[in-house]
Order: sequence, then C-alpha cells, then structure tokens
Amino acid sequence: MHPGKMWTFGCWTSGRDDSGAAVSEDRFPHLSPTGDARMVDVSDKAVTARSATAAGRVLLSADCVSALRAGSVPKGDALAVARIAGIQAAKKTPDLIPLCHPLFISAADVTAEVTDEGVEITATVKTTERTGVEMEALTAVAVAGLAVIDMIKAIDRAAVISDVRVVSKAGGRRGDWSRRDDS
Repeated sequence: MHPGKMWTFGCWTSGRDDSGAAVSEDRFPHLSPTGDARMVDVSDKAVTARSATAAGRVLLSADCVSALRAGSVPKGDALAVARIAGIQAAKKTPDLIPLCHPLFISAADVTAEVTDEGVEITATVKTTERTGVEMEALTAVAVAGLAVIDMIKAIDRAAVISDVRVVSKAGGRRGDWSRRDDS
C-alpha cells in the first residue's frame, strides 16, 4: 500500500526521523525493527520505588460550582464519586492503555477540590516495580474528571476536562522530575 514506508506513531513514514537517522529500538523501544507497536521488555530493569503525580481540571459553570459547594448535585456527592473512580482507574490502566504494563499499585490518592472555575483533580500513584506509574496517575485524573462530568451533566452540559498533565515523578533510572510551570 505504501512501498518503502512503515507505520510509525500513527502515520506512514520512511523509517527515519527528522534528522534522517533510522528509527531504532534503542531510540523508540515501543517499536519493533519493522515499526510495529509492542510492549517494552522491562525484565532487566531494577525494581525501585516509583511515584507519579498528575493533575487536571474540570471547567464548570458558576451554577454548577454553586451546586457542588452547596451539596445539591442531583446525583449525589460528585467529588466522592470522582475520587473513587480515579483510584479504580489507576488500577485498571493496563486494561485501557494497550502498551502499559500491569503493575502492583501500592498506593493511589486522588483529590478533587471545588474552585471558582470548577474542580481541580490531583492523583498520586505509588509502586515498587520495574517501570513508572505516570500513565496510572494520568488515567486516574482523566477518569475522575469524567466521573465529575457524569455526576453534574444535568446542571452543566458544557463542562470541559482540561490541562491533564504529569506534575512530577520520582524513582527509576532517570530519577526525579517536576514540571516547572505548574501551579
């Protein structure tokens, strides 16, 4: 169909990066030599304590923020449901994200706080494994945001999940990292 091309990162490519260098397993470990997606072999990596924190927002109308603050959301406690949904999502990440390794999650903490603009969600996930938990933290935030929307959709059909991002990570071969511009 595309002679001389391979499917890479969602598009047909020549198998070379922008500099002309060949795409290799060392540079893109989630790709086989032919460009097929695969789960990375982490069996040689050291088992270490790792954690990741992610954050995001659900932007809501003023009426919806008022209902959350007053505890008058018709479906019930939206923030409690969001926290539980986020924790459950962290544990289910490899079922949702195809190339994520199943990990033993030793802790998952999800907070959901009402602000003047909506709900701020933060998730911290911890493990002692061979690979990190960034995707688990991101999934927790995203699903907690979806749960908020499910709980408030009768009040605010225009709710938006926004700014889902990794805030920090700790452990692993590359060490600790924190987003500099996060508030």
